[in-house]
Amino acid sequence: MERILFDFHECLEKGLLRKTVPSKAKARKSLEASLKWLEEAEKNLKSRALKSSLLSAYLAVFHAARSILFLDGYREKSHACIARYLETNYVGKGLLEAEWVEMLDHFRELRHSDQYSFSFFTSVDESKDTITKSRDFVSRMEKLVHQILKT
Repeated sequence: MERILFDFHECLEKGLLRKTVPSKAKARKSLEASLKWLEEAEKNLKSRALKSSLLSAYLAVFHAARSILFLDGYREKSHACIARYLETNYVGKGLLEAEWVEMLDHFRELRHSDQYSFSFFTSVDESKDTITKSRDFVSRMEKLVHQILKT
């Protein structure tokens, strides 16, 4: 498993998170991308392309989480730093439950193993569970986006 290498402030200092112009349009496009990746994960599962299914489910989670950064005017250069951003700016302020950041980190580590390990294996049940949890994650990020837009 991949370790968390940076905290939020280190992500900023190292340029792994960068300030940019806030964009509702990019946030919306990122959420749309997350839904397309969920569809892709389902298609891959049906065809028993399990590793591709996990990768697609992760990309759904990645894009959903990334939508929050776009909305707030940040862009990432590190997938791990997206989790650190949410952890500091949303969990730390009581606007998001810690379980979602833990899930993001878990799926990022799973994706890393899937993509880079020669011995990675997953089952149909694990793939189904990952897709279900990814769908829940996307839904939670959609709710958070709507909450942010109301404030």
